[in-house]
Amino acid sequence: MERSPLSARVVRLGALFAVLVLAVAAYVAYGRRHALSTLVRDDARVPAGVRIRVEVLNASTVRGLARRATMYLRDRGFDVVENGSAPAADRRDSTLVLDRSHHADWAALAARAMGGARIETRPDTLRDVDLTVLVGATWRPPAEPFYP
Repeated sequence: MERSPLSARVVRLGALFAVLVLAVAAYVAYGRRHALSTLVRDDARVPAGVRIRVEVLNASTVRGLARRATMYLRDRGFDVVENGSAPAADRRDSTLVLDRSHHADWAALAARAMGGARIETRPDTLRDVDLTVLVGATWRPPAEPFYP
């Protein structure tokens, strides 16, 4: 039995539409996976056997930002020994990592973990930390998975 030209066109259009839908679905799935991988900064982890003592200070008016940054940095192997609020004079929009112990590579690692924060060297022998992270108002912790 031969198909009419109209039914053959309908079958071809249906197949083309199905391929198009699959291509769009694959593109969207890839885009989501790629977007999530850029949010998670897993490349910035403390190497095994290294202890980097960090002080995290909330330098913004956003409540709970130092606590979230503390959990985030601890998940990446940093030893956050102190957290709290920065003085009002130190309020800032962007995050700043202060190198307290002349370990520029440690400061660079923390800055990368915090999404590309700026680094300054400010030695301070009175503090028992290697780094101070002043968390700015624009820093947002990466999205956490939702488990209902």
